[in-house]
Order: sequence, then C-alpha cells, then structure tokens
Amino acid sequence: MRKIESLALLSAILLYSGCSTHQADAKIDFKPPKYVEQVPPREELRGLYNPGSLFGRGDNPVFSDKKAMNINDIVTVVIDENILSSSSGAKKIAKKTDDNLGGAVFAGGPGSLATQANKVSDISVGINSSNTFAAQGSNTRKEKFTTTISARIIKILENGNYFIDGRREMLIDGQKQILHVNGVIRPEDITQTNMIDSKYIADAKILYETQGDIKEATEKGWGTKAIESVWPF
Repeated sequence: MRKIESLALLSAILLYSGCSTHQADAKIDFKPPKYVEQVPPREELRGLYNPGSLFGRGDNPVFSDKKAMNINDIVTVVIDENILSSSSGAKKIAKKTDDNLGGAVFAGGPGSLATQANKVSDISVGINSSNTFAAQGSNTRKEKFTTTISARIIKILENGNYFIDGRREMLIDGQKQILHVNGVIRPEDITQTNMIDSKYIADAKILYETQGDIKEATEKGWGTKAIESVWPF
C-alpha cells in the first residue's frame, strides 16, 4: 500500500513539475510585439523610379544608398549595453515612553478610603518603554556587454519602421554560444555604414547564452527542480 502511495506521490510531483516553470529559469520570448503583428506591412510603391536610371534602385545602380531598406536586407547591430545602478538607504526610528502613576491619583479626598490606604502603602505604577530600530543597506551593480551581429529586416511597418531579427550560433571547444536580437528600428537611425546601435532599438530583446558541459555542471538537476517547484518553503 505504501509503495502505491509513494508512486502516486512521485507521479504527481513529476506531472506538476512538468507543467510549472521554476523561478530561476529565465526565458525570453522572441515573438514580435503585438503591434508589429497587427500592423499590415507597407505596400511596395511601384512606378516611382526607373530601374534603368543612374539614380534608381535597380540591380546595380551607380548612385544608391547602401543602407538596408528592403525586406531581407541586412543591417549590422552594434550591441553596447552598460548597466550601472547604485542605491542606498538608511532608516532609524527611536521611541521612548515614561509613565508614572502615583497613588494620589486615586485619592478622593482627605477622609476617603483611598487617602487612608495611601498613608499605609504608597500605591504607584510606573511604566518605562523604549523602542529603537536602525537599518542601513546599499546595492551597486555594474555590467557591460559589447558585440556585433547582423540582422535581417523581417517586416516594414506602415510608418516606415523596420522589424529586424538576427541570430548567431558558434561552437567553440564543445561550447555552443547563441546570440539572438530583435526589435523595431527607424531607418534614419541606421548610419551610412549600415550600422545601428542597440540603444536605438525599440522593444529590444537580446539573448546571450552558452550551452555545453560548463552550463550543465552549473545547473541544478531536473530532480532538484522538480522538488523545488512544489516545495512550499
């Protein structure tokens, strides 16, 4: 009977852990923002230029802008992210209370019972309380990430902005490095060398991940994650 109960409990834990996400599992969804999916693509303008002209946008125009401007054109993204944050706080509270209640307070008059009792025994009450709270904390964080990646124009929005997406995978000494970025950019933010800084990307999503033996060695096992996903403490 106990074996059946143990198996049932283990099955319930595995089922629950499979449907839950551990808090330490950071994920990024690279689906385009809703407005990018909802806005129809910009219609291609036809008949406004002569493909054979020197100033046209034909196959090999002599004078043309080398910046990305069409679907599947490539733009170089310069990722230069600096995260610097510093915060500090201090709080101090002090409170002290002294209350003394003498027997004369209870005396009603010279001949009262309370007055006569006070002559025999000095009835008095004293209350002393003190409360002090002091706390201080500080936090400093500094991170820097710099690299470059090429991204394609996936969609041209009606207002002329581009939705770009780029991914790069490298296998170095058995370790797989993945870099993924996407977001919305403005054509005017692209430089003459066809590059754009990551600070100009709206709704930017940037992922840098390393997969391999080192990552597996530093991660918790699936059993530990299964237990922690249902452990209430």
